[in-house]
Amino acid sequence: MSMSFNQYMKDSIQPMRDDLTSIGFQELLTPDEVEATLPAVKGTSLVVVNSVCGCAAGQCRPGVAQALQNEILPDHLFTVFAGQEKEATAKAREYFAPYPPSSPSIALMKDGELVHFIERHGVEDRSAAEIAAELKEVFNRLCQ
Repeated sequence: MSMSFNQYMKDSIQPMRDDLTSIGFQELLTPDEVEATLPAVKGTSLVVVNSVCGCAAGQCRPGVAQALQNEILPDHLFTVFAGQEKEATAKAREYFAPYPPSSPSIALMKDGELVHFIERHGVEDRSAAEIAAELKEVFNRLCQ
């Protein structure tokens, strides 16, 4: 019996999703969910564009998890998965202008407006601890 490609990808990627959902992130799976959430949510929102790449696994997701050990935190946690929910990810990226598409990436939004963004190049050559330190500083400054 052979497994379908879609089922294989779903099974393979689930642990990558769980890295974020297990620490409180809500997945936005459709463009409608993104559009109903990101511009309308009040307060601060951390939005992670998740990815299957090594820098997402080694630096981005662990850095985000470490940052959430901070005393001051965003009010809301959201994630979209690049390469999986392509339309939802494209819709989320519309809110990250002027930054070009980048995954993984991390956005902090306040009352629906982008206030801080970490592009892929700000993830791939840094440690999880360095990413966490940047996010903690941003939380302390913008999430009060």
